[in-house]
Amino acid sequence: MAGHLGDLRLSEAISLLSQTGQIQLDDAAEPDVQLVQRIIDGLCELSSLDALTGLANVRQFRMALDQELDRVSRGGSPMALLMIDADHFKSINDTYGHVTGDIVLQAIAQCLRDNMRPMDTLARYGGEEFAAILPNCLPQHALRAADRFRVRVEAKEIVLPDGQTVHVTVSVGVVGVTAWRDSDAKSLIASADRQLYEAKRAGRNCVVMEPTSATGVSGSEKSALLSANMQAKDE
Repeated sequence: MAGHLGDLRLSEAISLLSQTGQIQLDDAAEPDVQLVQRIIDGLCELSSLDALTGLANVRQFRMALDQELDRVSRGGSPMALLMIDADHFKSINDTYGHVTGDIVLQAIAQCLRDNMRPMDTLARYGGEEFAAILPNCLPQHALRAADRFRVRVEAKEIVLPDGQTVHVTVSVGVVGVTAWRDSDAKSLIASADRQLYEAKRAGRNCVVMEPTSATGVSGSEKSALLSANMQAKDE
């Protein structure tokens, strides 16, 4: 029974990975050690990706954010977090159906991905909301990048299977992170979500960035933290 169950799970894994193009069914005729390793690697990759868009999923996003915050605290280089939400997405589902809604989400994901740097992390955070981590990015650069994403999505013509075209917009909340900001991932996401909410309140299809004063750190505290970072580099 155990062997039969194992064979069943293996066949299911091969079938799943064949759908993504990572494994050809012909390769699985006689499983060997190399094939099993490819299956393991493929399943690990799938576990970190969103099935609909192919972007990083929430689990992978949270891991990347923790790593980036750790890098900022150790090295002192800035980063930015963006929360991006499709505007009036419910009306798209209500008007065209959920299949079209999925197509729209895939188009937004591709548009955002095409306009980001290789070092950036783009994830589907949930529903019609996306999140982006921009390493080595000053606040003013993050603001310009966020508006570029907004403009590119607005300009994109999304062609539906029946030939119809739709246009969508996004709202974006931005938070900059520097070495002297004492933030964990949870509070940072909450702050970016607040900026996103303000963008929605402002009429949608716009970008709102957290004021730099929101970090609440004095000049002397910044100097002390920067000094500590320099000492850590020398050690």
